[in-house]
Amino acid sequence: MTQDTAREAERADEPEPIRAVPLRRPGRWIAAVVVVVLVALFVYGAATNEAFGWDVYGRYLFDARITEGAWRTITLTVLAMVIAVVLGVMLAVMRLSPNPVLRTAAWVYLWVFRGTPVYVQLVFWGLFPSIYKTVALGIPFGPQFAHFDLKDLQAAFLFAVIGLGLNEAAYMAEIVRAGVGSVGEGQTEASTALGMSWAQTMRRTVLPQAMRVIIPPTGNELISMLKTTSLVLAVPYTGELYGRTRDISGANFQPIPLLLVAATWYLAITSVLMVGQFYLERHYSKGLSRVLTARQLQALADAQHKPVPPAAAPDAGGPL
Repeated sequence: MTQDTAREAERADEPEPIRAVPLRRPGRWIAAVVVVVLVALFVYGAATNEAFGWDVYGRYLFDARITEGAWRTITLTVLAMVIAVVLGVMLAVMRLSPNPVLRTAAWVYLWVFRGTPVYVQLVFWGLFPSIYKTVALGIPFGPQFAHFDLKDLQAAFLFAVIGLGLNEAAYMAEIVRAGVGSVGEGQTEASTALGMSWAQTMRRTVLPQAMRVIIPPTGNELISMLKTTSLVLAVPYTGELYGRTRDISGANFQPIPLLLVAATWYLAITSVLMVGQFYLERHYSKGLSRVLTARQLQALADAQHKPVPPAAAPDAGGPL
């Protein structure tokens, strides 16, 4: 009996494939129709409602002042997140440090900045020039190298970045600490066995593996930071997106269309950040799980019914 005949006999003995009939779900279609009708009614009502001021919306959507405010919002978000990530990693390492002084200092920082509202902290930073009128850099009780008058500095943008960054660092510290805790203890033990110090183990072994857990919540915090920039009016700083739309609406008495303009820009920037977060998460999740695609599964199924190539078949008369 040849191989082809044997294979055909095996296929003849196999049971017939099951012809599955998809389960009908009328509830889904009904729910979809209801949702579409409700969305259509909302869109029609919004389009025909003069209170939305769509002509004003179209006139100010790409206004130079609005686009400049959107760019400053992005700049404010990026700078604050850089401070938050760097300081958050340092605080997380301090909390995990065997040194009790570092652990206590990190805990106090988190207690203060997580326990008070961010708006209150921004108001404090706005009043910072009134509390500390001058700042001097130099040796304590010795010569001074630089002297700054904070009232004449006009650094509202700088104080807004510092306020947002220091507040966000407290939350980033907990995210990083959770990511580090997700790494198995065997990794730390192996690094210690190789002669690495605690700092080297954190930098070379633990933190790179923890990125898979750190990236998703960090992306959420970045999107949240983008929207939190609207609170820097408390500093006060009005150069960002919401501040610009508020100033314009105060002049033309059209708050609703200007709020829609701000919401549109926030939504557009957030959408771009979400796409970047998706690809970044996919990059760091490589090797986590191996899920074969439909094409790969079909290739494996076809390979099971192919005869073994003669070159790959063992030679019975040859040496082992």
